[in-house]
Amino acid sequence: MKSVINWIKDSIILDSGLDAKFISSVITVLILVFISRILMFILTRGKDVRIQYNIRKTVAYTAFVFGFFIIGRIWFQGLQSLSTYLGLLSAGLAIALQVPIVNLAGWAFILWRKPFSVGDRVQIGEHRGDVIDQRIFMFTLMEIGNWVDADQSTGRVVHIPNGKVFTEMLANYSRGFQYLWHEIPVLITFESNWHKAKEILLSIAQQHAEALSGAAERRVRQAAKKFMIFYSKLTPTVYTTVRDCGVLLTIRLLCEPRARRGTEQAIWEHILEEFAKHDDIDFAYPTQRFFNNVVEGKPAARA
Repeated sequence: MKSVINWIKDSIILDSGLDAKFISSVITVLILVFISRILMFILTRGKDVRIQYNIRKTVAYTAFVFGFFIIGRIWFQGLQSLSTYLGLLSAGLAIALQVPIVNLAGWAFILWRKPFSVGDRVQIGEHRGDVIDQRIFMFTLMEIGNWVDADQSTGRVVHIPNGKVFTEMLANYSRGFQYLWHEIPVLITFESNWHKAKEILLSIAQQHAEALSGAAERRVRQAAKKFMIFYSKLTPTVYTTVRDCGVLLTIRLLCEPRARRGTEQAIWEHILEEFAKHDDIDFAYPTQRFFNNVVEGKPAARA
């Protein structure tokens, strides 16, 4: 490091004044930027987009660390001990930059513990989205939900300080189990043949979730090595409940986090086609009717 500083000074023939230190710092930054661009160009050629992103981030962080120490030595050459320089710097930063320091600690925590990575779908506090960028002081989400149904993208980009990982609830859709349990309620009339309707719904759910069940079992076994995740049944099911205007049949099945809306649409279209074939199954909706118990009630229950 000392030889690099001396080379910079000798190359531009400067004295040890303030101007020399300033110009030396600028030259250092320009050299590091030039080297970083060359490395990024060489290392990212022909690579996948995700690999290119990781390489660019690694090169940028490495250049920042080198620049931090080189420029620090340029301005504080009178302090022979690097620990003294770092102590003075950290004390000043701790007082003046409390919030950025918390965000910096959050960045270190994210790199160390990896609660999420670029490409994961997460929820932190009230914000949900796909992580599209990760920086020293903040990370960026492509927002989902909000005024858009079924976890579809809103098109907004949300920047969240890294320090939020210490104060807000963080949920990761893409880690661990990697699937969501999705429920689709289907309400039919009391007069409908609910036994037949339940069989139809179960068959439809099994057709749409058949490929996921086997993969989900493997995911559960993998996740169980790290988390206390246990499911006794991963195949689709249909639950029966009575509501004030009909019989509620709720389909429960596994779904990929980014495929909720598409899966629900495919299942509903299948349900509409199947129910249209049967005259003894009708959808229920809020209506008003008059019931004559003497005529319509069960013989043993008439008033």
